[in-house]
Amino acid sequence: MKITICKSEHEFNVTAAWRIIAQMLEKPDAVIGLSTGQTTIDMHAIVSDVYRQYPFDVSRITLFNVDELTNLPRAYAGSCYTMILNQIAGPLGIPPENFIMPPTMSNDFEREARLFEQQLTERGGADLQMLGLGMNGHIGINQPGTPFESETWVSPMDPDFEARVRRETQVPAETILGGLTRGIKNIMHTRKLILIAKGPRKAEMVEKAILGPVTTDIPASIVQMHPNCEILLDADAGALIAGRV
Repeated sequence: MKITICKSEHEFNVTAAWRIIAQMLEKPDAVIGLSTGQTTIDMHAIVSDVYRQYPFDVSRITLFNVDELTNLPRAYAGSCYTMILNQIAGPLGIPPENFIMPPTMSNDFEREARLFEQQLTERGGADLQMLGLGMNGHIGINQPGTPFESETWVSPMDPDFEARVRRETQVPAETILGGLTRGIKNIMHTRKLILIAKGPRKAEMVEKAILGPVTTDIPASIVQMHPNCEILLDADAGALIAGRV
């Protein structure tokens, strides 16, 4: 693993943004996986700002997100589709056919999971995956205990996250919420992974995932086994591993 600890949150955001831009410039038909959440908003904004000031060809770039919420309207501001569309796919003018996302509503999510992976396979597979690190060590929506051989599926949400989503959407209690997520096996087949984390609240989990044993109790620990993985952190997230790696 390559471990990069940035001096500040701003440096982290700029560095992460340029990892995405570099992949687009290096391979004009790259297939790039993104992640949503507080960690990625600013880096996506920087990508969009750079593109606005210095346009480059993205007509053959494919974007997707590592996961998507299920049984919620796609128009929900917290849906991964809406966030990625507003933050980066829209500002870059990515053609709709090159923005690959599973639907949020379906009568057959197993089929949607297969179709999602099929679309990525038909484009040659994922070249880069920006991979957020959950507070409990999840990657995508693969929660602790998910087998490493898991393939794209619908996973339960983290209970705290689900409670927040229910408050925001007012969905009926009988509606089962979850997340269609690339499985750990699928994620590990990506040509390059960049595990990203910032802020002091992530420091303890960074230490466990990067320096601890590889275990399904911490799904992110599997990235230790990837042949082309970078761990990209700000100073706060990397505080407990700085000087030890």
